[in-house]
Amino acid sequence: MAMTLHVDIVSAEAEIFSGTANMVFAPAEMGEVGIAPRHAPLLTRLKPGEVRVQAEGGKEYFFYVSGGMLEIQPHVVTVLADTALRAKDLDEAAALRVKERAEKAMQDKSSVFDYVRAQVELAEATAQLHAIQRQRKLRKG
Repeated sequence: MAMTLHVDIVSAEAEIFSGTANMVFAPAEMGEVGIAPRHAPLLTRLKPGEVRVQAEGGKEYFFYVSGGMLEIQPHVVTVLADTALRAKDLDEAAALRVKERAEKAMQDKSSVFDYVRAQVELAEATAQLHAIQRQRKLRKG
């Protein structure tokens, strides 16, 4: 009998995913974590990035999260995201515009607040673009 995890990915707006998985990867604050069944309990912050769910049968699902919390129990993984979207629903052109705007804002260091805000926008846009690229590779492969 194969061991699986129950995975819930929710944002402030909606439940994005609920199902079983063999493995989950998430962008924890201190680095990416891989979560298999029977993982030790853990509660950690998420940074902007991609959550990857490897479901039974080899199917993979990709999600963008802007941050939030990750709760791990031995057979349950819960992602409580500030914003969560399916990678296939991301707008690549919009993410590229935000990335370019943030890079320009970071060059103008006249305001510490604007610089920090630009860093956050750059991290979020880069994470979205990475999720889009992964989704694109999945479709081709």
